[in-house]
Amino acid sequence: MALSAEDIQTASAIWEKIYADVEDNGADVLSRMFKEHHHTVNYFKNFTQLQSVAETASAVDIAALAEVRAHGKKVFSALNEMVSHLTNVDSLKGTIVPLAKKHATELKVDVKDFGVIFENLLDLIGQKQGGDAKEAFEKVTNLIYEEIKAAY
Repeated sequence: MALSAEDIQTASAIWEKIYADVEDNGADVLSRMFKEHHHTVNYFKNFTQLQSVAETASAVDIAALAEVRAHGKKVFSALNEMVSHLTNVDSLKGTIVPLAKKHATELKVDVKDFGVIFENLLDLIGQKQGGDAKEAFEKVTNLIYEEIKAAY
């Protein structure tokens, strides 16, 4: 599924606003995942703060943890790289494939949990930029998710 030039331009503008607050927004998306899909906490055994509070802390409290903030920034940086390659599908795949392979083979992350991250990201975009932005950016998350699943 290729995106039109207009789709890419719109998505890039939406992403630029979200990425401007990379640490807070990345932590927000991950903390929602940890609270709403508690099994995902198990992927992060080395996050000692998260492990100690995951069951009782609020999403806001989880988002404030340094390790969650750092990993949220890492996730959003990877997404930023992908968004920058939307004009070239081969280049986009070149960005996605190593990440997908690592998560599939080394980290043993269920591919469905990428869908959870994308759902949370779209909800965040909807809250911050409205339903039209959410709908427009969903084209991007659908494309990236399909490429991740293909690489698994």
